[in-house]
Amino acid sequence: MFTRSVRLFISLLLVMFSGMGMVMAQGQGPGPGPGPGRPGGGGGGGGFFLPPLLMETTAFEDGGIIPPKYVSRGENVQPGFTFKNAPEGTVSYAIVLRDLDVAFMGGPTGILHWLAWNIPAEAGGIPEGSLPEGSVTGANLMRQNTYMGPGAPNGPRYHHYVFELYALNAKLDLPATASVDELMAALQGKVVAKAAYVGRFRSGE
Repeated sequence: MFTRSVRLFISLLLVMFSGMGMVMAQGQGPGPGPGPGRPGGGGGGGGFFLPPLLMETTAFEDGGIIPPKYVSRGENVQPGFTFKNAPEGTVSYAIVLRDLDVAFMGGPTGILHWLAWNIPAEAGGIPEGSLPEGSVTGANLMRQNTYMGPGAPNGPRYHHYVFELYALNAKLDLPATASVDELMAALQGKVVAKAAYVGRFRSGE
């Protein structure tokens, strides 16, 4: 026969182990949701939800090979894009196209093929071969205010061409002669979201 004190001790152990089991069961559920500063948070967790800005095109897949239609030695047609999930308050877009696989003149930013800004937010994108009314096309590496398609030489590797899209809370007061450095400086404090789309190219494909 257990004494009263022994029975009381066993009862306390059972209660303690029961509580530990409940805690462990709760710990096996979904992990903690994103908190402040982590994309995708929201709901009752006190975080925030940041939908990604998207740029899409039917010209080629993201990360895919850029067809001859859009390259400089082909038809040199500017691809069209649609823009989605822009944050509330987006007024305009800026876009920059660079070849990241070249260290040109000792610089780290690659070759500038195209830049444009003041693309109206209400346009929802850019049509193939042109820009919406009000947009400004800046000067590329060749000091030409036009789209300059990919032109990487034939070789053992593809060059990566990145279309960088910036959603802005204002329009930019820049002349068409502005350089990409001046554009980047003007973007400071105005960027509310950013996206990118990548195409690969080498001559001889």
